[in-house]
Amino acid sequence: MAELDGMHSSSGQARTDPIFEPVSPIRYGGANRPQSEGRELNGPAGVMALVLAEAAAGGAGILFLTPLWGEVRRGFFYLTGAMILALAAGAAGAGASAYTAGKASAGRLAITLAVAFSALTLVWLVLLAVRMSGTGRVLGIATVPVGAAMLVAFARTADESLALATFQLVAGALFSGSVLDGLLLGHWYLTDRRLTRGPINRMTLLLIGAVAVEAVAVIAGFGSGSKSGSAATSLNPLLTVGSSSSWIAIGMVACTGLIAVFIRLTLRGTRPTAVQSATGFFYLAVITGFTAEIAAKIRFLP
Repeated sequence: MAELDGMHSSSGQARTDPIFEPVSPIRYGGANRPQSEGRELNGPAGVMALVLAEAAAGGAGILFLTPLWGEVRRGFFYLTGAMILALAAGAAGAGASAYTAGKASAGRLAITLAVAFSALTLVWLVLLAVRMSGTGRVLGIATVPVGAAMLVAFARTADESLALATFQLVAGALFSGSVLDGLLLGHWYLTDRRLTRGPINRMTLLLIGAVAVEAVAVIAGFGSGSKSGSAATSLNPLLTVGSSSSWIAIGMVACTGLIAVFIRLTLRGTRPTAVQSATGFFYLAVITGFTAEIAAKIRFLP
């Protein structure tokens, strides 16, 4: 009894034995692992933040930097803008759940820019809705440099050099944006029967060019970055074996390129259903394209 009584302090103070020390907070979505030196995004949520940010920035760039404004009706901008808004908000949310609070300079900046990009997109959508098309278009164009800055900020969180990471994210934005906008444009032809083949033909050529740029980016980053990070381990342990994620990315980019060629061949016909067939191929391109981006960006983060 004396020994038991001795275990308690007469002043009521808590014991300070190491076994009773408080457990450190859980980080990285449930993985209790140390912070990576100098890196601000981690795990599958970080990978999704990169992929979603690419799609949002690329979609906005293609929407406003190509002649679509004078070719398609305003409703197409509502549709595409709503998708861009959802992607940008998703990038901000995924990034907020993935960055390291202790070393959050780059992570916080990337998320702040993603939120700003989302807010600006919402504002230009509202301006279009209230018939202030000119102002809405100017603000929409202004989102393009904001999106570019967002990609650079996300590149600073990568587990490789800033120059290479920026190039890969910009290439991924062009790649994802052309796939996304091409799919939505194909559907828009069901609404606007008088729309000429010009926009979708140009979008197809843009996709072919984007595939070439993306192939160079993936090959340039082959085997670089994190080789056994939590993102690859959480999604599939096989992705940590050798350079399997890079090989998957290259294969999916090649499949997307083949699909783009099929789209181009399909649109050479004059039959009215050619655009519908091309839209079906764009569906496949979305699957292969986003799979390629996830596989390529897994190695970005620890």
